[in-house]
Amino acid sequence: MKKILALNLKMNFDYSEAKNYISALKDQINSSDVVLFPPTIFLPYFISKDYAFGAQNVSEFDNGAHTGETSCSQLKSLGGSYALIGHSERRIGQKEDDETINLKIKKALEKKLKVILCVGETKEEHDMLKTSKVLKTEVINALKGIDQKSLENVIIAYEPIWSIGTGKIPTIKDIEDTAAFITDIASLRYNFKPRILYGGSVDEKNIAKLNEIECLSGFLIGSSSLDVNKILKIKEVVLK
Repeated sequence: MKKILALNLKMNFDYSEAKNYISALKDQINSSDVVLFPPTIFLPYFISKDYAFGAQNVSEFDNGAHTGETSCSQLKSLGGSYALIGHSERRIGQKEDDETINLKIKKALEKKLKVILCVGETKEEHDMLKTSKVLKTEVINALKGIDQKSLENVIIAYEPIWSIGTGKIPTIKDIEDTAAFITDIASLRYNFKPRILYGGSVDEKNIAKLNEIECLSGFLIGSSSLDVNKILKIKEVVLK
């Protein structure tokens, strides 16, 4: 099975920049194993048959009086196939808790979307050797009450919060051990062996080394995803 490159564009680009980005992508990204997560306001412009796309956030509700939210049905109607859920920037900045994340995952799976669930520890938690405790809690609570067949559409992205945008990454062994730990938790609690992505300061300079980690099924990329040239270099390594 090919690896996955998930590109989180976050809250970047104005209209002109988004058009230029899409133009630069044209004929360069032609794999369904590349998943783009553009800002919600630009989602319609990223509709393509050449790559998959999704939303950086979805609502746990179907529709109605939820100002500023995007429903899974709305995303699906555009042709979106993925939902990014539980990113640390939403956990911290928007105060999303485990219960809300669980409800969002259930709603996305109900609407036949694939889910990339983000989990990860802060620097303080990392320094206090609480990584395993944090990840165990996040994984167990996020997947609670989801049936076995639906779990097949959940991918887990390990993103140590202290690594995002800092240029610092865990050691190869630490990533391997953490991916194994996440797999063990999901397997023991839910009889589910997830595909694991790594995210956190992934770029064209370190991708070759990171790509050697056999237990990883791909990467969730943030700031480097804003540069098409960097993405093409990463794609050459990961999706060769």
